[in-house]
Amino acid sequence: MTETAAKTYDLTKVHEANRKLLKEIDRICRKYKINYMMDSGTLLGAVRHQGFIPWDDDVDVVFTRQNFEMFMKGAPRELPVGMSVLRPEEIRGGKVFYVFTTRIIYENSRVHEDNEQMRFYDGKLNHLWVDLFILDRLPDGKGAAARAKFMQKVIYGMAMAHRNGLDFSKYSLADKIRVGVLATAGRLIPMPVLFKLQRLAAMKDADKKTKRWYYSNYQPDYLYVTLEGEWCEKTLDMEFENLELMAPIGFTHVLELIYGDYRKLPPPEKRVPAHSTIEIQIYDQEK
Repeated sequence: MTETAAKTYDLTKVHEANRKLLKEIDRICRKYKINYMMDSGTLLGAVRHQGFIPWDDDVDVVFTRQNFEMFMKGAPRELPVGMSVLRPEEIRGGKVFYVFTTRIIYENSRVHEDNEQMRFYDGKLNHLWVDLFILDRLPDGKGAAARAKFMQKVIYGMAMAHRNGLDFSKYSLADKIRVGVLATAGRLIPMPVLFKLQRLAAMKDADKKTKRWYYSNYQPDYLYVTLEGEWCEKTLDMEFENLELMAPIGFTHVLELIYGDYRKLPPPEKRVPAHSTIEIQIYDQEK
């Protein structure tokens, strides 16, 4: 989305739809006594704006592994008509890859033009969504923690062989070599196997009482984010667009780790929607 387009881009309906998604997630979690947490830009919006960041067009929440598994048991039957769970392993029978992140999608919406990439993923990526991130236990030892994160990077790199093409232009020379090697190896491994390997690697230390957690189903460049247990194992309620939503009790530490000086606004040219390539369409709100 260009800066010029953003000046006239009204996100009111987008935020209304995203608020509905959040409200349903919160309702389900409270019904089944599941803890979730607002995350990333959604958490930043709650703290800095008491709601959506004015130019943000997506929603992020995070669960610890046990809470995520509980949520996934109830969500498919609890979500109202027009919202649904999108598991990455269900796109085209699990034979292709986009990300390892499960989403709740707002079906009556459109965020991209119909193109080759959207058709490759059966149109399932062309909706507003909530990313459902997972926190898994990180081994306490420095070496073991590094190996756990390295394994996730390797699996992700191999999975990229099953994407709708690779854009190497955004990578440094070193990363081009790494991604190229891993993707070449990944072509030899069916995507269903990689989905299983990713889950096994993520849950390797699930039964241990470690001190820290990491985002196991996020993209590799986010693996630097490691949360102390005292920041995220308990939640508090925080105001968000006249809702009371759950946030990590150590939200200031989380935001500082991700954004640094999180209360400082980005420069004007950065205040644009980042997850859509057209003016988002919300069908069920059109008159």
